[in-house]
Amino acid sequence: MNEYDSNRIYDLAYEINYKKTNSLKEADCYVLNTCHIREKATDKVYHDIGRVKKKFRNKKKPIVVVTGCVAQAEGEILLKQEKYIDAVIGPQSYQDFKKTILDLEKKHIKINHTEFEVIEKFDKLNITKNSQSSVSSLLTIQEGCDKFCKFCVVPYTRGSEYSRSIKELINEAKQLVDNGAKEIILLGQNVNAYNSYGKKLSNLIQEISSIKDLKRIRYTTSHPIDFSEDLISAHSNFEKLMPLIHLPVQSGSSHILKKMNRKHNIDYYLNLIEKLKKKNSLIKFSSDFIIGYPGETDEDFNQSIRLLKSVGFINTYSFIFSPRIGTPAAQMELLNDKICKDRLITFQKIAADIKMEYRKKLFKKKAEVLFENRLNGTDSFFGRDKFNNSVIVNSKENLIGQIKDVLINSGNHSTLKGEIIKDETNREFAA
Repeated sequence: MNEYDSNRIYDLAYEINYKKTNSLKEADCYVLNTCHIREKATDKVYHDIGRVKKKFRNKKKPIVVVTGCVAQAEGEILLKQEKYIDAVIGPQSYQDFKKTILDLEKKHIKINHTEFEVIEKFDKLNITKNSQSSVSSLLTIQEGCDKFCKFCVVPYTRGSEYSRSIKELINEAKQLVDNGAKEIILLGQNVNAYNSYGKKLSNLIQEISSIKDLKRIRYTTSHPIDFSEDLISAHSNFEKLMPLIHLPVQSGSSHILKKMNRKHNIDYYLNLIEKLKKKNSLIKFSSDFIIGYPGETDEDFNQSIRLLKSVGFINTYSFIFSPRIGTPAAQMELLNDKICKDRLITFQKIAADIKMEYRKKLFKKKAEVLFENRLNGTDSFFGRDKFNNSVIVNSKENLIGQIKDVLINSGNHSTLKGEIIKDETNREFAA
């Protein structure tokens, strides 16, 4: 979502005659778009601003703006502690970006835009054409969260759940396809909580599926309790909907899930997975895990390991719990640091082994790959299969924007390598 937001900020900047530069030294305006979900996010802001100060020590200072969730959570502190920052803009106030820059050009003032004006935000952004031109393009459909998991800062930085209208999303999706998108990734903090005047995510997928030149649809990130029956059925009804679901569980222990206020238990989670598999036997899953949440016992951790093995997640993101100021979990007693690190190492080793075993089963098999870009001017092309696995092939033909059948020959934890299958059935933009 931050990548989507960054693209939209650029679209706004372009309207007031700013252009992207790959050289920091040439910048008249430096925008640092931030995320507050990980530890020491604020420290990284100060580090990056220090790097800019060093580059411009003997030059005219650029306009410096911090946007995103760190700006939302700690904007006033940032402005007070780092005088080099001219403005902070929260994620629900990007519509004010142009006015902020123009005001800063006229006079030296400090500006703080951290209001929760999500409706106004999208009303104004809808006027600005989305210039994103990636083969795989991002589209925010929902923002905010009403779940209030005790560890999570999102409800405090992104606000309550808000869904954009189907009409504006279809218009933007068509813009993206006109720009060259063959795949659209629907984004939301709780993307499957999407609900606009009774229209749900399954309705939106159906509408977007009708866009002629669009070949693939994905969505992320889902909350287990928002998986409605119609969305489950969508995975058998719509061919363009890809069969990988990112379904964060956070812990394999129902005891810990209750402490987290996740509103589901492991039995519910496993039952949901079974329902989805019955609708589409090809579906695979990825997930998020928090290791060392306050109160996690050895048995709680072992239950996470058992869940990891039983589901066979093809990809996992795992992190040691780190408290966020302002969240209930920040007041809880932390576990011993060494215990947490040992558990994370154990977890990640098992997760990596499961992932590699899955990938080995892909060797000498065919994969349908949508190619997104060429690697550094070489004859190597990067793409992704239906399950979002990264694939690289060599080709004299320009493959960007095409779906090709690829024979997977080898691979590691991060990338698969293969060769184009040359036969008459290999069609450009194959479904």
